[in-house]
Amino acid sequence: MKFFVDTADIDAIAELNALGMVDGVTTNPSLIKKSGRDIMEVTKEICDLVDGPVSAEVTATDADTMIAEGRKLVEIADNIAVKVPLTWDGLKACKVLTDEGHMVNVTLCFSANQALLAAKAGATFISPFIGRLDDINLDGMDLIGDIRAIYDNYGYETQILAASIRTVNHVTQSALVGADVMTAPPGVIKAMVNHPLTDKGLDAFLADIKAAGIKIL
Repeated sequence: MKFFVDTADIDAIAELNALGMVDGVTTNPSLIKKSGRDIMEVTKEICDLVDGPVSAEVTATDADTMIAEGRKLVEIADNIAVKVPLTWDGLKACKVLTDEGHMVNVTLCFSANQALLAAKAGATFISPFIGRLDDINLDGMDLIGDIRAIYDNYGYETQILAASIRTVNHVTQSALVGADVMTAPPGVIKAMVNHPLTDKGLDAFLADIKAAGIKIL
């Protein structure tokens, strides 16, 4: 499964990228706002830092303006994926931008029917929001599984990008159910290394090393 990092924090992206943990980046206006920087400037810096797709979101809601904004965003770098909402106008924009050869990430997906429409419109990525479904007592993993089955049934090439990931368990479950990509905040990705038995084992090793007076350097 590919790892995208969901942030506009350059330092956090660079740290994870140096470890080979970044296959792409997802951003949105809220994340850009947190960075306190110009959207075009910070997006360009991210694109220069990573080799994989960088999702940059449009701000308009009508198709014509989304298309115009998408065309502006792809001028930033070759690895830009234009992020559009899963609305009828968003699908129109997706179709046009895809036909022009650009990557498109269709976001805010909450049903299998929506995902099917996005695939038909040629989306590069479909972003089902797991955490937000969990918030209303629906199982986000069920949606990922349904989309996986539908796409596999008909050979759609749209990649399932599990989004709104809030816990390390979301990452595991997304991988098990067959998501192609997951995007998560840096803190969630870094938390994947944690396990109490690892900590316990390390403490025991260190105690033994100290008692034996073992030194390598």
